[in-house]
Amino acid sequence: MLTGSCLCGSVTFTATATAKDPAACHCTQCRKQSGHIWASVQVPLSAFEMQGDVRWFEASDTAKRGFCPTCGSSLFWKSHAEDEIGVAMGALDVPTGLTLTRHIFTEDKGDYYQIPPAQDPDA
Repeated sequence: MLTGSCLCGSVTFTATATAKDPAACHCTQCRKQSGHIWASVQVPLSAFEMQGDVRWFEASDTAKRGFCPTCGSSLFWKSHAEDEIGVAMGALDVPTGLTLTRHIFTEDKGDYYQIPPAQDPDA
């Protein structure tokens, strides 16, 4: 089980299923939303529960992003076509038992940092 919250604690959540696909996304949208990269895990909606007021931003025709309206914490990414939710790894309570397994959209990464070649699929 995973638990977590936003910075101010107004939004809390619980995932009772095994989280999968821990990934760091370097796409422009994720960088702009999070301020750097977006590290998240996927959880089935059927095993996910959140409490508190979450605001959703329609980031594209295919997905929306959830955040706390009080403290601004970026918390969730939800594809309209999937029955899973992406949960920000930084919002998870520790220990998580998780490890990032991959980096995605590295071709869009910022020019101010490098990804070690062993971790960069586009290297």
